Order: sequence, then C-alpha cells, then structure tokens
Amino acid sequence: MDAPVLAWPGRRACGSRGSAGSPAPAKPPQPVRLRWLFCVLAWLALPLAAQTLPPAQTVHFPSADGRTELTAYLFSPAGTGPHPAVVMLHGRAGLYSSRVNGDCTRIDPTLPSPCDASTLSQRHQAWAAYWVERGYLALLVDSYGPRGVAHGFGRHTHGSPERSAVNELTVRPLDAEGALAWLAPRSEVNPARILLQGWSNGASTALNVMQRQASRLAGSVPSFAAAMVFYPGCGPQALLSSTPELDRPLQVLLGAADQEVSPQRCLRVLRQAIPIGRNNTPVLTLYPGATHDFDDPGRARQAILANRQARADALARLAPWADQVPSARLP
Repeated sequence: MDAPVLAWPGRRACGSRGSAGSPAPAKPPQPVRLRWLFCVLAWLALPLAAQTLPPAQTVHFPSADGRTELTAYLFSPAGTGPHPAVVMLHGRAGLYSSRVNGDCTRIDPTLPSPCDASTLSQRHQAWAAYWVERGYLALLVDSYGPRGVAHGFGRHTHGSPERSAVNELTVRPLDAEGALAWLAPRSEVNPARILLQGWSNGASTALNVMQRQASRLAGSVPSFAAAMVFYPGCGPQALLSSTPELDRPLQVLLGAADQEVSPQRCLRVLRQAIPIGRNNTPVLTLYPGATHDFDDPGRARQAILANRQARADALARLAPWADQVPSARLP
C-alpha cells in the first residue's frame, strides 16, 4: 500500500500529479517512502502560525507582586467554553520578533510601542495557534515589557544586573500566579484545566511556579493542573531547589546538543524531584542532536534535522498529554 498523501491549504498534495487533464512533467522515479518523508519534513518546517490564528485580545492584569501591571495577549478558540487554557512564559529573548524588539523598551497601555500583538515571535504565534486549534485558550504573558526591557536579552547575559529585576526565582513566578488568578474566574475558562508552558528562562520560571504551588495548602488558591517546560536552566541561579517537590504532572523537553543550558544537569535535578500525593515523577525527554530553541519554527533552527524531529515529537505528544492530566483542585 502506498504511503498516505499529505496536503494542506494552498499547497499541492505531496505525490499528487496536478489538476485533472494536466499530468505533471515526467520526472525520474523516486521511492514512495523517500518522497513521503521529504513531504512530511517540509510540512513540519512550516510555521504553525501560518495556520488560522484568531486576533489577539490585549489584556492587562496585576502580577502577584502587587505592584506591576502586566500586559498579555489572549487567543481564544471558537465557542463559549468553558475552555481549558495554557499560560505561556517567554524565554530570555522576550515575547516579540527579533526584527523589531531592538527598539522596544516599556510596554504600557498609555505608551506607543513597536512591540505589540502583531509583532509576537514566530514561536509564540505557532504555539498559540497549536493550542487554539485544539480548543484551548492561550495567554502569552509579557514579563519584560511592563518592566522596561521588552527587547529581551542576548545569550550569556544571565549575570547582567539588568536581569535581576526580571529574574526567574522571585519575580517571574509572581507574574504566572497573577495570570492564573486573572484567568481562573473568567466564565469562558475551566479553572481546573489551566496549564503552564515555558521556554528557557520561562521554563525555569514554570518549574519554580510548580515548586511554590506544591508548598501551599492544597485548594487554598487556584492552581495549575500541569506544566510543560522546554530546555530550562536548572542551576542554583535558576531553580529554587535542586530537589523540587511537585504535586502536579510535568513534561520536560530537552535538546542533547543544547548550547545554552545543561540538559544533563536538568536530568539530574528532575530525577531527584519529590512527588507529592498521587503525583507521578516528571516525564523527561532528551532529544539527541537537538539544540536550544529546537521548536522555533524559523528556518535557522528547522534546518537541523534533529530539531525538526524533536519539534515534531513535541507537537505530537503535548496536546494528548494535556487532555489527560487530572484536573486541579479548586479553592
């Protein structure tokens, strides 16, 4: 039996012969499986943001720090809900496209800025589209813009004094908790099905949020049902504990060829995680040959075969896993 034909809007199906009555020009024969594999990889390299993404609603709410008014971008699926939701935490480069973020400092509803919902990076648009198409609300939280550093930070800047005001230990977890407190009471949201997703610095933040959550009295405030973290930093400057306690499911996705953080250190730390109650140990996935930012749909990252394979696996596994995690207890 031939391999399945793969097609998507606006593209000719892989292996098709063109329109009826107009046969394709003769070409040297190509093995069916090889042709199918090439088409699959080409499809995976397309940014998911090219799929239908509804307009973002720009929203504002307080961080749990009690003094910072955060900006975030809410993408909603069709229907009235209540829907599950994913709170998304950007990495150290910030939320916006590198084409424009060099000119961005403060994001504030009273100030004009070249950075807004229309200039979100490809990665963030792609994951928002992924969740919305699966019936989830997606809330992208900007921790940097409200604090005057919307441009983000370059590689090897972890010790920069400017980053202390937006650190992943004591600052950004409060932003995630503020997002949860804002989302949970909304009528279109299922408060027991709010998940957390983070990348790099935002992934470390997410791990710290889950550690803080496990230390609180169960049911005292809204809680995240689970977390999905991509290539976090796991050193003492990034995590609250080297033996974190966790009371909710956790997916950790790491690239073995990561050039920014140590995947082996994360594996050591998270293998020592202490499950609380009926929670299982974290699901740890190490992708051979994959780099930092392996899920970035841009051409540079997706030119690496290991990154394409890792991204494909992440896309295949996360939504089904998220659909199955136990609901969080409600206050």
